[in-house]
Amino acid sequence: MTRTALVTGAAGFLGSHLVDRLLADGYEVVGVDNLFTGSKANISHLREHERFEFIRHDVTFPLYLEVDLIFNMACPASPYWYQKDPVQTLKTSVHGAINMLGLAKRTGATIVQASTSEVYGDPSVSPQPETYWGNVNPIGLRSCYDEGKRAAETLFHDYRRQHGVDARIARIFNTYGPRMAIDDGRVVSNFAVQAIRGEPLTIYGEGSQTRSFCYVDDLIDGLVRLGALDEAPDGPINLGNEREVTIADIARLILDMTGSSSAIDYLPLPQDDPSQRRPDTTRARQILGWEARVPLEDGLPATIEHFRSVLASA
Repeated sequence: MTRTALVTGAAGFLGSHLVDRLLADGYEVVGVDNLFTGSKANISHLREHERFEFIRHDVTFPLYLEVDLIFNMACPASPYWYQKDPVQTLKTSVHGAINMLGLAKRTGATIVQASTSEVYGDPSVSPQPETYWGNVNPIGLRSCYDEGKRAAETLFHDYRRQHGVDARIARIFNTYGPRMAIDDGRVVSNFAVQAIRGEPLTIYGEGSQTRSFCYVDDLIDGLVRLGALDEAPDGPINLGNEREVTIADIARLILDMTGSSSAIDYLPLPQDDPSQRRPDTTRARQILGWEARVPLEDGLPATIEHFRSVLASA
């Protein structure tokens, strides 16, 4: 019997890749997106797919379907976009979680929450294990996203404890790859687009802050493995690449790969911008048998080519 999976945020960067993987694995897939940051272009190749259905819907409102597996991916994920409408961002995380958990409770579905490394805030511990409680400003410019995801994690654990919902949480670290929007606003997309256009690359601060970049195929494999476990793990699982690089290093790498002669502009560091971001993926290796395998040097060329294609067609 074919199982049915629901993916919220299905027209987004990660959501659309997840839909592709689930279809390849034989699922019937219902994709839901309000298209605030998602794009129909990301799922246009699935228009005639017999096992895919798309519904334009905002997860802050209830949804009534019969499903076996839910991936709650809906929420703007870059500071540029989630700060455009911070109240709606927080509602998407909180009301969206409540509505999807309610659906999982009614149908008995397994539900996976796309949480984020942002729950760790500007960490005082590196690498960040799942046991670290974080260092988050509850009233800052990033709080709508950080605290929204933290509240969603609370809801997932409480629905599991109080109602027996099969709820699972993935804490996703910086991910990149094809289908990122050119106006995504995060570092890889910003640098790639600026380099291709010959514009100065914008570095905030001195560029010494670090990130760990995970290629999208690796990340999706981790999510699918988490959803397929026979039993929900006790607590969240970090999904990310443990290789840590500075923002200045990623800028130089992209300049080299694009052959760009763009200069670098240094601007003031935004409020609450994390100085370090690196996952401890011990639990992912132990529980999921998963680790990130694609190095930046292999993942960036495909990502840059995606941006070249989008900019050329635009």
